[in-house]
Amino acid sequence: MAAVDVHRFAESITCHAWSPDHSMVALCPNNTEVHIYKSLSQDQWERLHVLQKHDQIVSGIDWSSKSNKIVTVSHDRNSYVWSLEAGEWVPTLVILRLNRAALCVQWSPKENKFAVGSGAKTVCICYYEQENNWWVSKLIRKRHESSVTSVAWHPNNILLATTSTDGKCRVFSTFIKGVDTKDSKAASPAETKFGEQILQLDLSYSWAFGVKWSPTGNTLAYVGHSSMIYFVDDVGPSPLAQSVAFRDLPLRDVLFISEKMVIGVGYDSNPMVFASDDTGIWSFIRYIGEKKAASSNSSYSSQFSEAFGKFYGSQSKSATANDASESRGGVHDNCINSIVSLSKAGSPKVMRFSTSGLDGKIAIWDLENMEQELGNQV
Repeated sequence: MAAVDVHRFAESITCHAWSPDHSMVALCPNNTEVHIYKSLSQDQWERLHVLQKHDQIVSGIDWSSKSNKIVTVSHDRNSYVWSLEAGEWVPTLVILRLNRAALCVQWSPKENKFAVGSGAKTVCICYYEQENNWWVSKLIRKRHESSVTSVAWHPNNILLATTSTDGKCRVFSTFIKGVDTKDSKAASPAETKFGEQILQLDLSYSWAFGVKWSPTGNTLAYVGHSSMIYFVDDVGPSPLAQSVAFRDLPLRDVLFISEKMVIGVGYDSNPMVFASDDTGIWSFIRYIGEKKAASSNSSYSSQFSEAFGKFYGSQSKSATANDASESRGGVHDNCINSIVSLSKAGSPKVMRFSTSGLDGKIAIWDLENMEQELGNQV
């Protein structure tokens, strides 16, 4: 299986997000701008808008599926909410109160809030104040020991999961009086107190990235810089955690395809499939796009040949590259730093998704023709 559509938009892409109907994509070409492209055909894209307001690299973009608003964050410590008015995107400054870079952002499921992770060891929960006509934030402080690398909303619109370069994954309550209601599936009084830490996971001994919830919110997944992925069931006082190690390069982001399947992307430049069996045990299944399954012996042999070629000449290295191209797809040429769903919000299954990376490409993947290969987990 190969990507349905692949297009190179820039030399490098830091992040991307799709419009509600998936006809337009907003991306940052590794600078201070956000470019919005519209698809004309499978191979042609037209740049419609360039959003220019940030002073440093844009590190996060999210496009709301209901209100059609774009939120951006940057290393300049600022965030803007962009609204389409008379054919032009108009920015509104969000008061973050940060003294370090903003690193990631995501709208909540109800789109009445969004969360911003930062290098200031804090998380900003931003919401709109109707009386003052501006976006303000409440801060979750003194919980993280280092930069917050990713944030993920639980389907109940209250719980928020975060990962950090302190190696920990945490779950917080973001209940804001006047914004949220107590019937938002809050399971305990702690979940209705803003900033209350519900859970802290110390599974990773390295930087942690790319946290996501399953469609029902029953399972949490995140990745570590030590080439491991972690799955947590029954999030609460007594969680059930699993760690899956793999021999390849670390992941940077993950996406639940269904309750029993996860796609991971990262430094290996090729999406990886992880699935849970009937007993709830998670394991690595395969790469997406590989032409044949590589056995463990041939994989270690190719790794040895590659190392040998680096020291003793290009002939062995070239042969290793050919072997690798036979066993894996080559859609991306560099690290994949983000994966975004192309299914409707709240859908129990994700059959289409997109990836972007440091090679400047955005690839759209379709799992429809992989259901037999991947089994019943899709």
